[in-house]
Amino acid sequence: MEVGRSELISGTLDLLILKTLSMGVLHGYGIAQHIQKLSSDALRVEEGSLYPALQRMQAKGFVSSEWKRSPTGRQARYYKLTAVGRRQLGLQESSFLDSVAAIKRVLRQSES
Repeated sequence: MEVGRSELISGTLDLLILKTLSMGVLHGYGIAQHIQKLSSDALRVEEGSLYPALQRMQAKGFVSSEWKRSPTGRQARYYKLTAVGRRQLGLQESSFLDSVAAIKRVLRQSES
């Protein structure tokens, strides 16, 4: 993953992919574009990071995939969040937000 203006906490890529797929079925390029767009170009997900993460999540049952024709007429693998993936998203999102809150507490304490 190429990171524009900020570093990501380890494991955040899976969370971003799961959250993106919670909005609907997308192919890999669409996932990467969605993350880049919503982050105002601060986050760029490279193929070398994206596809291994999708394969890992598919092996764990978090996402499923099928080949379909894209709007450009090319065959593309489309990914869909599974029920297991939706539960995993909830767990990861909660854990991430807890971590961010803890980091904020440390930063506020350090400013005192």
